Amino acid sequence: MADRDVVVAQLRKTFGDNLRDLEVRLSKRDRAEMHRTTDEEGVAPSVGSAPDGELPDRSVIPGVTQASDDARQVAVADGARALRKVMSGHEDELSPEEQVGLEAIIVLEGRPPLFIQHGDFLRVPDEWEVLNSNRAQIRSSIARVGRIEATGHPTLDWIGTGFLAGPDAIITNRHVAREFARADRGGWRFQSGMSARLDFNEEFGALDPLEFQITGIVGVHEKHDLAVLSVAATGGSGAALPEPLTVAARQPGQVVNRDIYVIGYPAWDGRRNDPAYMRQIFSDIFNVKRLQPGRITAFADGQDVFIHDCSTLGGNSGSPVFDLETHAVVGLHFGGRYLVGNNAVPLWRLTGDALLEAGGVNFG
Repeated sequence: MADRDVVVAQLRKTFGDNLRDLEVRLSKRDRAEMHRTTDEEGVAPSVGSAPDGELPDRSVIPGVTQASDDARQVAVADGARALRKVMSGHEDELSPEEQVGLEAIIVLEGRPPLFIQHGDFLRVPDEWEVLNSNRAQIRSSIARVGRIEATGHPTLDWIGTGFLAGPDAIITNRHVAREFARADRGGWRFQSGMSARLDFNEEFGALDPLEFQITGIVGVHEKHDLAVLSVAATGGSGAALPEPLTVAARQPGQVVNRDIYVIGYPAWDGRRNDPAYMRQIFSDIFNVKRLQPGRITAFADGQDVFIHDCSTLGGNSGSPVFDLETHAVVGLHFGGRYLVGNNAVPLWRLTGDALLEAGGVNFG
């Protein structure tokens, strides 16, 4: 569990002067949940069942309803009590359960890790209503991010996240690529007996993969936690790669406090993150594609890292960080610490980088 003062400080940083509005919303939602009814089968509709032009009804997917509702109910009950204590200046009286609930509210309302199904994300909390007006662009981003899976690895079935950044090239982290690649005579090649592929369709409940073979290692960066991999233009199902994402070629205006989003595959990460937090926030469901909005919290000109507060976990290694205004990729996520901050490489600083040029990265 994080330090209580850290949690309270993060609450105030996330919601600022809107704590009263947050408390009112949570109270109304709690009352609404008590009277909610589902469809005749007892399961709320999925994204794919929404009529054209309409948003899905609720932030649930078939099979996840109970887990999501349980997490929400615990957050509303324990977290709302904690919120009222903080607002009245009695944060020193928070119980461990209330503190966990407060952490859940920070993320569920302020930095939600949203399920993706059928290439679309589900309903968002009021704090992130702006995502709905950018739904078409975000869907396009979702379609170009995949899970890196391995064959022949002694312990892992999948390694991390990668995204299509060139006509036949993907970007991921150096520490991801090193799980299946090795240096060889000035270049890089697959380790003996191993291969890798990129699957764009690892969503919760998805049955059919959309896989493209990773055909080689263009290179592994010497300075940054970054690698460029080559990928087949046609997948096993005969599908062709989509057009690559646009990577920002210049600094996106004022960087700090800029709205962003990450797309990736958060995995169970008990070594670095509080288990109660992870189960609460992620409905005890990991390894599937999520949309994770947040903001850039720190960056200084001349630095090779910026800090963001999206709700990422270990499997997000290699995730693209998108600017919500332009939907260009502005960063490469590579790690972080719970309730402290997450690290990303500012890709606009690498426009002349030899490795990215060799991979044909699509700088816009």
